[in-house]
Amino acid sequence: MFKMDQNNESFITIEGVTKNYPRNDKTQSLALDKVDLSIKKGEFICLLGPSGCGKTTLLNLIGGFSKPTTGKILIDGELVDKPSVDRITIFQNYGLLPWRSVIKNVELGLEAKKISKEERKTIAEEYLSLVGLTDFSKHHPSELSGGMQQRVAIARALAADPDILLMDEPFGALDAMTRMGIQDEIQRIWSEKKKTIIFVTHDIEEAVFLADRIVIMTPYPGKVKSILKVPLARKRDRTSIDFLKIRDKVFSEFELKAPDCTEYYL
Repeated sequence: MFKMDQNNESFITIEGVTKNYPRNDKTQSLALDKVDLSIKKGEFICLLGPSGCGKTTLLNLIGGFSKPTTGKILIDGELVDKPSVDRITIFQNYGLLPWRSVIKNVELGLEAKKISKEERKTIAEEYLSLVGLTDFSKHHPSELSGGMQQRVAIARALAADPDILLMDEPFGALDAMTRMGIQDEIQRIWSEKKKTIIFVTHDIEEAVFLADRIVIMTPYPGKVKSILKVPLARKRDRTSIDFLKIRDKVFSEFELKAPDCTEYYL
């Protein structure tokens, strides 16, 4: 069984976390089984595994939306037992309010913080510029492409200045080319802002492209099978020999054969 590294620099500590869900027949469904994980401040972590392995469950526990059946989660030494504005989740469905303009969507979290109208506008404009959407501030979500809507969701999350971004397969609904473009964007933004990001995906190449470390989870019930470091400089080249070697190593962890990319090794 995978053992957590004892690391004095740990920002997020997950210790012996198990999560059961009740069934209609009064039995229990085990979603997570004794998960241990330590994450440093400013790390980009990808939770990688097949559907049903507990990735989203673990993300919700870190976000404080649910509580472990056993075990505990600590952030900066404090027990996680409820949601916090210091942890913001970005979902696949964007979660934008259709009746609000782009800039008003970005200001949403700032309103909850009781920030003045003038300062909200300044901060929202800064983050719309960061994601390349300055010219669309007065548009409404229905007028934007899926990729643009996801960038608005990212701007809204960053504008609230959380310590941690929790991203639940945020690019899953996008076409391949848009998805790669948004991957480039989130990697650039992470490099600039150094937020701690925990990113759920079942896409191996996406995990290798984005992560400092990839946490590989087993099928149901979810456990940490292994953790792989990704020692590649950013910006990463998806066709480089080093990238493909790490990708192939991840495939082997799942006992899968990687796609044939022999031409890249020549």
